[in-house]
Amino acid sequence: MERNGIHIIDLHKTVAKIDEAAEVLKGIAKSGKKILFVATKKQSKDVVAEKAASVNMPYVNERWAGGMLTNFPTIRKAIKKMTNIDRLMNDGTFSNLSKREILQISRQRAKLEKNLGSIADLTRLPSALFVIDVMKEHIAVKEANRLGIPVFGIVDTNSDPKNIDYVIPANDDAKDSVEVILGACCTAIAEGLEERKAEKADEKAAAEQAEEAAEAKPKRAARKAEKAEETPAAE
Repeated sequence: MERNGIHIIDLHKTVAKIDEAAEVLKGIAKSGKKILFVATKKQSKDVVAEKAASVNMPYVNERWAGGMLTNFPTIRKAIKKMTNIDRLMNDGTFSNLSKREILQISRQRAKLEKNLGSIADLTRLPSALFVIDVMKEHIAVKEANRLGIPVFGIVDTNSDPKNIDYVIPANDDAKDSVEVILGACCTAIAEGLEERKAEKADEKAAAEQAEEAAEAKPKRAARKAEKAEETPAAE
């Protein structure tokens, strides 16, 4: 509704949409896929970094590099360049360079780390995008739409929800609002990851039991044959 020029969101709708989004996010995490969080606004960037890192998910909180999704191979090359610089630092190659060269490479490394360090483990395109301000991050949303990657977004009253697959109507400027929503969603993601871990453990145990049973079968057959040989034939 609108009151005195101020648009008010029905929080019951917000809660329902958080629950809906959280359930889908849980399923994505349980399947072992990655969710990329995006928030470059000053009041949200630290919260996003903390919450995304807590569930081992990639995030972008400095600057969205154009083509980060649509030109992903180039982004991977830049990340590989950062890895190569680290290797040169560790294997002693830097000791043969001049101070000026070392300074230039170190600055390049710092720039790459700032913009891409948080997605260094993203070896393939994410299965979903979680955006804090869909208006500010419109380029990220557009790239995800183009590639058919589902978008989860906190959508404020001044934003267009039509390009967002999972809309969470809420204030995207208030740090507390963002923190509560991300907290609920990341809790669901953590549950999905735990369920995946438990399922893998069960699968491993079942495989080990099957292997033990397969190994025991010929042994049982051999013991049975030995027993048959020891038993005197009836006259």
